[in-house]
Amino acid sequence: MSDMKRNNIGVFVIVLVTLFACAAGGDKLVFLPGLTGGQFTATLPPTHTAIPSTPTMTPLALSATPLPIPSVTSTPTPSSSARWVDAYYVGYEQGLLPINEIDFSALTHLMVGRITPLSDGSVNTTFDIDTTNGPIFAKAAAQAAHAAGRKAILMLGGAGEHAGFVGAASDQHRAAFVQNILARMDEYGYDGIDMDWEPVDAADRAPLKSLIHDLRIARPNMLLTMPVGFVNANFPGEVDAYYAEIAQDLDQMNIMTYGMSGNYDGWDTWHFSPLFGEAPTHPVSIDHSAKRYAEIGVPKAKLGIGAGFYGTCWRNVTQPGESLTGKNVSVTENDMSYAAIVGNYLPHATANIDATNKAPYLSASTAFGPNNCNFVGYDNEASIAAKGAYVRAQGLSGVIIWTIGMGHIASAPVGQRDPLMDAIKVGFLD
Repeated sequence: MSDMKRNNIGVFVIVLVTLFACAAGGDKLVFLPGLTGGQFTATLPPTHTAIPSTPTMTPLALSATPLPIPSVTSTPTPSSSARWVDAYYVGYEQGLLPINEIDFSALTHLMVGRITPLSDGSVNTTFDIDTTNGPIFAKAAAQAAHAAGRKAILMLGGAGEHAGFVGAASDQHRAAFVQNILARMDEYGYDGIDMDWEPVDAADRAPLKSLIHDLRIARPNMLLTMPVGFVNANFPGEVDAYYAEIAQDLDQMNIMTYGMSGNYDGWDTWHFSPLFGEAPTHPVSIDHSAKRYAEIGVPKAKLGIGAGFYGTCWRNVTQPGESLTGKNVSVTENDMSYAAIVGNYLPHATANIDATNKAPYLSASTAFGPNNCNFVGYDNEASIAAKGAYVRAQGLSGVIIWTIGMGHIASAPVGQRDPLMDAIKVGFLD
């Protein structure tokens, strides 16, 4: 749940990596930490999200009567802890996890996606479903969260929506954009907005800061959150005091510390979401990213990390730390959800965990699973427990989950269908 190359980095080589693809038939462009000092473009499944060309879900039935609130167990938000668990729940995945099966006791904020910006300052409200059933889905999700004593946050933007943000946040359209955002928040019954502007180019910094500030001024008591990208340790200066400045108007700034590896120029194979272990040939870790944001002035009381309920498949390599010279071996696909990993990959490989870097992976010399993997990086219960311990030890404040639907194992017995959320609850809230 978070920025292109800077002109002042100098001359460097960017490799455009084609990673096979996205939900329901379409590659989507996202921006990831650069290799030798900037950002580069790669095709990946959504970080925070790319709209599928053909959403795969069962539309909600229309009704002329008021929408009933789903039956949920009401559990007050924990008062003994300021920590948060923000769980993204998106329209195109509604078939993976019905609203009335969400375990609200394992989260504090339901992040419902998504509305998207249009260049004239208006907003698209299909929620990656359609113009009728999308808002119905959004209202039902907010009602369920509130019935369980939880907050509901409306996701704005996501990967692929950069052009809309640029136009909508311009001086010409920003005032109308703010009013349209707030109108949809009120209409659907939400407590705040998740500002998912991806990527944040140099030219975007001023309008993004103004947009966040205008929302804060318009609604001083609303919740404002924002996902941000993890940090390349080879070029830590790409995250600077600007992020501390915008954090002043935010309630949360959450680092998207998942999907942290790929077949990038100059890199070795590496883990999906390692706590530690950054080095020149795999320059990323949760620890380095969190410390960098804190160093530039983002208060730890506003800072969270990320847990991904999906994974990355590698071909022709079997473990982290292998050279990628002359190879093109990685692929992240939408069917690499945690549920798919458990059902289609785990039974055919050796399960390992890097005890030093707190990162699990699967390995086999013979290709396994639908994507013919030899090495799969992902998050599991053990790595989530380690993340929870890290957040507590470092005085950080929360975690974002992308997405709860991908972690739901519908075929498992009742009470055993959401093992990652069970681990989240113990690691972050208990």
